[in-house]
Amino acid sequence: MHSDQQLGEHTRHQSRQQRARGRGRLVTKAPQGKTRLETLYQEGCAKIRLPDTFSNEMEAILINSSGGLTGGDELEWSAVAGAGSRLTVTTQACEKIYKASFGTAAVAAKVTAEAGSVLHWLPQETILFDNASLSRRLEADIDPSAEFLAVEAVLLGRKAMGEMMRGGMFRDRWRIRHGGKLIHAEELLLDGEIEELAGSASVLNGQVAFATLLYIGPLAEAMLPKVREALGDHGGASEWQGKLVVRVAAEDGFALRKILVPVISHLRNGAPVPKVWNL
Repeated sequence: MHSDQQLGEHTRHQSRQQRARGRGRLVTKAPQGKTRLETLYQEGCAKIRLPDTFSNEMEAILINSSGGLTGGDELEWSAVAGAGSRLTVTTQACEKIYKASFGTAAVAAKVTAEAGSVLHWLPQETILFDNASLSRRLEADIDPSAEFLAVEAVLLGRKAMGEMMRGGMFRDRWRIRHGGKLIHAEELLLDGEIEELAGSASVLNGQVAFATLLYIGPLAEAMLPKVREALGDHGGASEWQGKLVVRVAAEDGFALRKILVPVISHLRNGAPVPKVWNL
């Protein structure tokens, strides 16, 4: 009996798989109008690097040192642009979500733009491989006097490599508050036969790369014509009450980038995308 119990315990330990866990938090401040670091916290596979910008702003690069995510992995990011500071947050590379044998990968981001700050949330694309399972959440609290830009882009596989996300699950949840009031909420769920869903004319019409961009700030109305011109026939943009929303879809990741880069630059008032996007 004793040996049977030992065998059962050994089998359970063998079946346990190591999971990636990470939490990163960044807070900036602006003494004498110069953006400085106030808080930096890293735990597990979540790493944050701060390259020199030689300007009155800070750029933070988020890194998942585990090299990708699969079912059961968890990443949590937090970024606060303190009053009067300027912060751009991006990622070292595309986040890769691999096949999940069980469970769902979870990525959560909570960002805050305090009074008079500028916060740009610009992660590179998320690549979903076949049978990947991901639940992603973005929450933002924006002061009425702050400027905020966010982009989230997704690739359903890598078309150039002959890869396609045929099945799996992707859930995306946005909650954006402006002055404490909820002004933007959206839910996206692709579940089951992803290739079939993406092929529907009412979903992606066969395209496998897509992105959402959101700008909140005083230049929203002025930027709209330039953004629409940059989009051409590859997406749409709408603006109302200081909020500009852009939707983009493309045949693959390369085509998506060719659209996103100029659009993001317009929404950054002419500033280029972060340098890591060009590596």
